[in-house]
Amino acid sequence: MRFCKKFSIFFSLLAVSWYAFAAANSINVKSAELTFSEDVILLNADFDISFGPSIEEAINKGVPLTFLVEFQIVEPRQYWFDDEIVTVSKPIQLSYHALTRQYLVSYDVHQKSFESLHEARQQLAVVRDWRVAVKSQLEKSESYRAALLMRLDKGKLPKAIQVDAISSENWNLASPIYSWPVKDLK
Repeated sequence: MRFCKKFSIFFSLLAVSWYAFAAANSINVKSAELTFSEDVILLNADFDISFGPSIEEAINKGVPLTFLVEFQIVEPRQYWFDDEIVTVSKPIQLSYHALTRQYLVSYDVHQKSFESLHEARQQLAVVRDWRVAVKSQLEKSESYRAALLMRLDKGKLPKAIQVDAISSENWNLASPIYSWPVKDLK
């Protein structure tokens, strides 16, 4: 009986530590919405991003990480493949500049600097007013679905880390695909 009690405590602690390790590297889409402005469609999205020790260590050693935000609008079809209307991606780079001791988040032609990795990660987790399509690409009478995901672009990592990234789960950082119906076409 005493052995069973110790055995169950051991497995409970093992399960808790495994969950904490698994949750260390993750990206999840918290929310996403499309807004319609004059003749363009804009995307606003919020992500929940957490890094494990190996990724934080790489960032702090100056390894730049490029994340891809990928967005798609499709017209669902019943008997054939969905019709792809819009497919766009946006790279966002997170890096650490050791000389100034600042974390940099770069996207498009903009760059912002932050004092801490936490602040930089919060900026990385927000996409605002990203122009993803033109209204004329969508017809009012049709129904559409939008899909969004964010992932670490392993192809942009330095070659030495790419070899490690292939065989290590620590570098598999991608959100599940977040999908929702496109409504209020005006």
